[in-house]
This record gives sequence, structure tokens and C-alpha cells, in this order.
Amino acid sequence: MTTAQALTPPHSGTRPESKTLGVAMIGYAFMGKAHSNAWRNVASYFDVPAFERKVLVGRDAEGVAAAAAAYGWAGSETDWRAVLDRDDIDIVDICAPGFMHAEIAVAALEAGKHVLVEKPLANTLGEAQAMTEAAQAARAQGVQSMIGFNYRRIPALALARELIAEGRLGSIRHVRAAYLQDWLADPEAPMTWRLRKDRAGSGALGDIASHAIDQVLFLLGDQVTEVSGRTHTFTTHRPGAACLDGALEEVTVDDAAWATLNLASGAIASVEVSRVATGQKNSLKLEIYGEKGALLFDLESLNELGFLDSTVPVREQGFRRILVNEPEHPYLEAWWPQGHVLGWEHSFTHQIRDFLLAIGSGTEPSPSFEEGLAVQQVLSAVEESSAAKSSIIHLTGPPAGNTTLEGA
Repeated sequence: MTTAQALTPPHSGTRPESKTLGVAMIGYAFMGKAHSNAWRNVASYFDVPAFERKVLVGRDAEGVAAAAAAYGWAGSETDWRAVLDRDDIDIVDICAPGFMHAEIAVAALEAGKHVLVEKPLANTLGEAQAMTEAAQAARAQGVQSMIGFNYRRIPALALARELIAEGRLGSIRHVRAAYLQDWLADPEAPMTWRLRKDRAGSGALGDIASHAIDQVLFLLGDQVTEVSGRTHTFTTHRPGAACLDGALEEVTVDDAAWATLNLASGAIASVEVSRVATGQKNSLKLEIYGEKGALLFDLESLNELGFLDSTVPVREQGFRRILVNEPEHPYLEAWWPQGHVLGWEHSFTHQIRDFLLAIGSGTEPSPSFEEGLAVQQVLSAVEESSAAKSSIIHLTGPPAGNTTLEGA
């Protein structure tokens, strides 16, 4: 079984969908554009349940109408609550800022809509817990939910998970995950909602560390038990539209974060993220070291996976480059001949494919809100550890339950 197949879990006993599904998407900026591209293309390459792109939702009537026309949505709306009252809407795709996730997702699930929500799950641990409880209640009624950790659907990372699960690396000892960007390296870069805690929840921590942490858990199939972390803001004030006469606006989130994660298996993971790493555009580097081998990955070369097999004679050892473009690789059966590489946007198409297949068959998609909650618990622990200045935070209880944080 490939990872692409494994990401759709066994049948949960709920009623499968057979009608044409109506889709509403909330948010039309960066993520809205990426998701719209996936909704537009997925049925052209994969055999998925029938659906229609019904409505795009945004606060600015003129802006959302223009985006809907450009992205191929049938209509637009400015009130997300009105969308939930529509009988022709079966799926709600939430691409709005993090502070809106909990309210919209809980309301949509209670209205019987399947929900896909962008990462991180929420801005706070309490909101994430409420969303998970709502998802569990809805699931019992056959209503599915999923969080959008789209990097799980990059074929090279899906292949990495397969190799680890097959035991090709043996017991995993340690992992290095570094997600580095530089779009805020210039201290004169203007304020955005992503730099305001009340809107974004956190900075690099929630924005990109959530991806790195999810990859550690996804690739290893593991659970975090202890966290030590630090966050830092290098540029504390930036030019803002709300400020007059050249005044600066306070940045209330982190620019960078570092964490050490102890895993239940005994492996150790180090995570480093930054949005001020000059020269790094969108580099998620992953290094996984086991007793029998190792794997290397960089998002800026996303079709390639480095693999070292330490069980062969030393004179034959060395990292070899796997170009993950063969039909036998995860998701590749739908795309181009060997060697014709895929791009970042394809991960979103694969994500929509898996979500639709889960809805169509009545199965529980992955990553679930429970898995999103597990990441949220780690993010919260990093913040708590940073505030306590190097305190270790113990995570207790199963990820899907009422996990608590304890300082030590």
C-alpha cells in the first residue's frame, strides 16, 4: 500500500456520499488562491466524487467577486454564516486567518458540513480543543473534517514515510527540521495581519513550525512527550497603515523559534524556524537519521529525496538522489512521464483528492483535527517553555484527549 492510499484510513462505518457535493471556500488571498487552483484541477487528474465550486466568501464584496470570477467559483458572498444555511453546500474549505478558524469550523460542523481548515488548527490550545470536540461529535454523524498540512502530500515526503515505515532506516534516533524564509528579513517590511498576535496567534511558530512539527510526527508516526523551546522577535516595530506620521506599529509575534522535542519512541527532534533567514526563500529541510540509514529532503528541491543505506558495505555507502517522479511513487500515477517534475501547488491538489475520496467513501481523512491538536499542543508548549526561559514542558495524555501541559 502506498502512502497516498494509507492517508485514507479504513472505512469508519459512516454513510458514503454519492450526490454532487457543493463546495464553499472562505478566504481568497494566498491560501485561497492555492486551494482554488487545487479545486479547479483535481477532477481533471484524479477519479474523485463529483463536486461543484459554488461560492467564495470574503469580507470585501468587490474583491471577493473579482477573485471568484478569476478562480472559477460560481458566486461570491461576504457573510460566511449565510453559506452555512445553504442546502447546496456540503463542504466548507476554511482559508481565513487563524483567529477565525474555531468559530467557522465549529459552526460548519454543527451545520453538517464537511470541513477542511488550513493549518495551524487554531490560534490557541483552547480553540483547538473545542474544534476537535466538535469534529468528534460531527464524525459520529458521518461528517468529516481534515486539517490542511499539505506537505504530507508531496510525493517525496510520502515516499520518505513509506521507507521509514518499511524499516529501511531502522530505529530512528534523531531528526533535524529547519523551515527558513526571509520575507521579513528587511526591518522596513510593512506590518501585516500575520504580525499581530490577535489575528495570527503566533509568528513563525504557528505559520511554519506547525508544518515542521507535523512532518516529524507524520514521518515517524510518533508522539511528542517533552518540549523545550524559545521564540524571539528581532524586529519589534514595523511601518503600519494604522500609524500616522511615519510612526511604527508593534510586532506582537515571534520572528523565529527553536525547539527540542523528545518523542515517545526515544527519538529526539530539533526544530528551527525563521522568517528572517536572509537568503532562504521557502526552505523546509528535513534530516532523518536511523540506525540503518538516513533521509534528506529540501522543499526547494521537492522532487528529490536523499537516501543513504548504511547496511551496504562502507565502500558503497553515500547519499543517493531519488528523483521522485516514477509512476510507482505516491500520487504520480495521475501526472506526467518520468522526470517531468511536479511543483508546490500539486500538494494542494493531492490534499483535495484525499479529502474528497474520504468523504465519498465515508472514511475518516488524515490529518484529523486530533492530529492538528497534537501539533497545537507542541506549539503551545514551545511558547510556555520560552516564557519560562528553558523550562521543559511535559506533554501528558493521548493527542486526541484532554492533553494538559505541565512545567518542570
